[in-house]
Amino acid sequence: MRLRDFLDEAVVKVGLESRDKEECFEEMVDLLVRAGRIPDRSGALEAVLQREQQGTTGIGDGIAIPHGKHASIPTLTVAVGTSADGIEFDSIDGEPVHAVFMLLARINDPGPHIRALAEIARLVQTPGLYRRLVEAGSAREILNVLDAEE
Repeated sequence: MRLRDFLDEAVVKVGLESRDKEECFEEMVDLLVRAGRIPDRSGALEAVLQREQQGTTGIGDGIAIPHGKHASIPTLTVAVGTSADGIEFDSIDGEPVHAVFMLLARINDPGPHIRALAEIARLVQTPGLYRRLVEAGSAREILNVLDAEE
């Protein structure tokens, strides 16, 4: 699976304005709604918040992967955002998050969701990827970074 196949400039945001994870969830879901990727803002937001209650999706090293499943989600949907200032995310290492990968998936189709999580986990272990993502000045640059790694 190529994560890049699910992304275009409409669902990538450089300069997230959020200060905490709840604001980040709303900002990322709104990005997906504006791009026409998800039809039910409240359902998608509820799914992400429910998943977050099980444990933080701030995986450390400046990365977060908020995700959830909801009946209104038609297919695997992905958004990426970066924050120069950092977002308070209750990350496992206690540090702010600077790169966010949001995944939303259909409720009864776990395969694509799991493959996308695995691909993100693989990508974020690539030396220098995090730095290139957070230094990118545009959505196009982020897409180019992901293209080069996949």
